[in-house]
Amino acid sequence: MMRRNQWLAAPLGAATAAALLSGCGAADGSNAGSGKGVVMGISDKVKATDPASGYDPGSWLLFNNVYQSLLSFPKGGTTPEPDAAQSCAFEGADSKVYKCTLRSGLKFSNGNSLTSKDVKYSFDRTLKINDDDGPAVMLASIAGIDAPDDKTVVFRLKTADATFPSKIASGAGAIVDHREYPADKLRTDDKAIGSGVYKLDSFSDKSASFSVNPSYSGKAKAKNTGVTLKFFNGDQAALKAVLESGDVDFAFRGLAAKDIAGLAASKTGDSKVDVVQGTGAEVEHMVFNVHDPVVGKLPVRKAIAYLVDREALVKDVYAGTASPLYSIVPAGIAGHTTPFFDRYGGTPQPEKAKAVLKAGGVTGKVKVTLYSTPSRYGPSTDQQFQVIAKQLNDSGLFEADMKSVDYDQYEKDIAAGKYGIYIKGWVPDYPDADNFTQPFFGPGNVLQNNYENKEINGTIIPSTSAKADRTAANVDYDRLQDIVADEVPLLPLWQGKQYAVTRENVNGLQWSLDASTVFRFWEISKG
Repeated sequence: MMRRNQWLAAPLGAATAAALLSGCGAADGSNAGSGKGVVMGISDKVKATDPASGYDPGSWLLFNNVYQSLLSFPKGGTTPEPDAAQSCAFEGADSKVYKCTLRSGLKFSNGNSLTSKDVKYSFDRTLKINDDDGPAVMLASIAGIDAPDDKTVVFRLKTADATFPSKIASGAGAIVDHREYPADKLRTDDKAIGSGVYKLDSFSDKSASFSVNPSYSGKAKAKNTGVTLKFFNGDQAALKAVLESGDVDFAFRGLAAKDIAGLAASKTGDSKVDVVQGTGAEVEHMVFNVHDPVVGKLPVRKAIAYLVDREALVKDVYAGTASPLYSIVPAGIAGHTTPFFDRYGGTPQPEKAKAVLKAGGVTGKVKVTLYSTPSRYGPSTDQQFQVIAKQLNDSGLFEADMKSVDYDQYEKDIAAGKYGIYIKGWVPDYPDADNFTQPFFGPGNVLQNNYENKEINGTIIPSTSAKADRTAANVDYDRLQDIVADEVPLLPLWQGKQYAVTRENVNGLQWSLDASTVFRFWEISKG
């Protein structure tokens, strides 16, 4: 599920990581909201209202506003801070016991008190249900949870996991009312009971309505009286039309790149719409199946790395709404380096590609097929791979074509090892280099490309996971990124910029377009 900007917080130091203490902000339970309600158009579906399911951007948008977590990411920051918790800290030096003390007076939107019992219940429930479309995988390091009193929660972890605070600050950490949610199955009535800034009033295939939760206790202050979501289910033209007509106040996720670029370029003093740009951490990679008889050969993968022109790709396909990416860790995330640029350059180098193929004993034109799935990664995905195939063919070294496949079949074929080259996108769960590395390597990785590296899996990832001072992990992340650039199990292509397109009287959207990827309803106001 993204990258760099002026709103990023400073790196987390060891002392700060060891004890997250609450900042300023009254927890008086008064949260009536101010200003007017706002209407938001979105192309994504909200696949779930129950946080034990839903591992998609639309669902997490709902979770981050309706449910509360022990910790949350502050606007413009990537370091989690207490939210439902008054304080949280690792106990001991091994990052395997994590203790939180709850705020006083926490209540769900139905008036029920929120205690440590609900926190334990929420995590245990997500792990027990283990929904295929849910975030249980993010909580796999939990060995057990204790709730010795109403305000104390203690997480015991199987292994050292310094990123655990970031994981529970995400949608995976949403707290539910134990009286409202069954312990062993998902809620199916499209309702949601949380303790977040907003409550869900209605939900359908076409829209969802949220009002400010008067029972909320936390630091956020709502700058509107409610939010209405209108769903356009991938219909980019319809979303653009209602924005221009004023039927929605702003649009987020789903406008075509050319439409965003066109609206930004045509902005004048008389324009009724504006484009707000923020940082993002969404990335897209060309993935190589290292067991494939063709791209399983390292010289072939390196030759492709020499030939792909990312600058042309983001200009011609994405109209400047993305940036070239030269590492698996995107810019704006601590630990980012640029090893693919350092090794293979920023422009095509056909002579070096030819030389690496010759040195590897690869003769004749290399035949490859690039597999795409627009139903998952958007209509530009096919165009992107068509452009890359042409770049490879223009070198005279490759005979490349592109095939587009429906997502369900695409995933089955990847699992069966039928593709040599395919596309994978990633929106982060939390803004840490760990979330761009750990899921991609070793058995069961999300790339399913059969790549394994003993140093990455056996040494680097365990080392980075144990370092509470995240800046201390950068040396290891440097090494990991260098290994990936040397062995090329994938080729980073681009990282997206986040955009909202808005009517001129809407403010505060910049605070929902940062590297945390948290969309904060409460920061939006309408004049």
